[in-house]
Amino acid sequence: MTAITPRPVQPEASAPAAMTTQAPADAATGAATIVAPPDSASAAAETGDVPDEVASQDLWERIREGFAMPDLDNGLVRNREQYYAARPDYVQRMTERASRYLFHIVEEVQQRGLPTELALLPFIESAFNPQALSSARASGMWQFIPSTGRHYDLKQNLFRDERRDVLASTRAALDYLTRLHGMFGDWHLALAAYNWGEGSVQRAIARNRQAGRPTDYESLRMPTETRYYVPKLQAIKNIVARPEAFGLALNRIENHPYFLTVEIQRDMDVDVAVELAGLTRAEFMALNPQLNKPVILAAGVPQLLLPYDNAKLFMRNLRQHRGPLASWTAWVVPKTQPPAELARQVGMSEAELRAVNKIPPNMVVKAGSTLLIPRNERKHAQDVSGHIADNATLALAPNRPVGRRLVIRAAQGDTVARLAKRYRVPAAELAAWNGVSPSGRFARGQQVVVYTRATPRPVAKQTAQAQKSGSTRQTTRQTAKAPVKQGSKTPVKVARQ
Repeated sequence: MTAITPRPVQPEASAPAAMTTQAPADAATGAATIVAPPDSASAAAETGDVPDEVASQDLWERIREGFAMPDLDNGLVRNREQYYAARPDYVQRMTERASRYLFHIVEEVQQRGLPTELALLPFIESAFNPQALSSARASGMWQFIPSTGRHYDLKQNLFRDERRDVLASTRAALDYLTRLHGMFGDWHLALAAYNWGEGSVQRAIARNRQAGRPTDYESLRMPTETRYYVPKLQAIKNIVARPEAFGLALNRIENHPYFLTVEIQRDMDVDVAVELAGLTRAEFMALNPQLNKPVILAAGVPQLLLPYDNAKLFMRNLRQHRGPLASWTAWVVPKTQPPAELARQVGMSEAELRAVNKIPPNMVVKAGSTLLIPRNERKHAQDVSGHIADNATLALAPNRPVGRRLVIRAAQGDTVARLAKRYRVPAAELAAWNGVSPSGRFARGQQVVVYTRATPRPVAKQTAQAQKSGSTRQTTRQTAKAPVKQGSKTPVKVARQ
């Protein structure tokens, strides 16, 4: 998220923000209601009445009791056990991050009747970092690529990326894993498909079946990453089962919710929410990592996750809050214009407009794009609609014609920098045309838009042509220098003295 200095909040006449579950909040007082997950432990935590037998149980023990997958026992498992055992600081950092999310994940896993090993999967996917982003553009704790995320209804737009959302991504991951298990009837194969893709696993099984070989996980031919995938999870499972056997200690995780859910009805600056909750920005973003901009749009993100005590504090501070909650809003650009003109229209400097909306140099903003702009009392004062909150996009184009528009398919290993060099365009512009980071990488077969004056020949073809041209020039030079026998057109080779 781009760090932007909060703008002075303009007065507005609308009622104070409020939160609610089922009944509307009291608009006069700004009363709010916490929403807790509908399970006995969570309900008890909400009221503060947690039974002794529940509170005294370590969540690790609850996870151990739910193990139900067949164990894998091979050299790759030993290799990964040794890897983690040699890095106790890394294991501790992972488990500290996991302590925020594990109770919720275990609750979801057990409500579905799934093996609790699945609750450990984010250890090997992202080290429980909800902001993790891979070179293949997989994002979040559960590492969804964009297309799979969309298939499982994870919204990805200018204002939020639900692949990073703690609740939404966990729901989607367990939906996906359940489907894969139903497809393959085997948890090891389901996990391989989660990592490698269901089609790849199906083809590997078909090859083995055709060759008369076994079709279990260990018998399939697969990439190294997938080959190590289940052994890594098995190693984490073994460490959770017997940490002392590996010279490790797992910090206790309480068997009750780390966070509660608070629903919001009004747009709110992230900085305002952070202040009302009494958290640092890093702590707030660890529970609400799906946010892309410095404003929370209630129509798109109607709930926040906050630690128990901070949720209560947020409610109390919200009731006492006077004045508006948001200094930013969204604006749909009516026609294609350069950033300088757009900034003039909304009362911003061009530099600030570019920074908050991540607009690179030498680009214009196309009609229908959504920009983040200051909110004021005369216009742009209303909360953002659900349609914009769910569908906001930013489309850019070169600010002057640069030749024809090409749509190419990326090859294996193609990065923004490599394609920019190949097509002789700035990497920042190529990234903007395709909505990716200048340091990003394209997936094999991904469509890439390039504006260029000329289409370069394929690299291999260029090389072959250059070699052929060089060979022809060399032959021509030799022919010109060589004496010719009288009555013959064949040149005579002359040895150098």
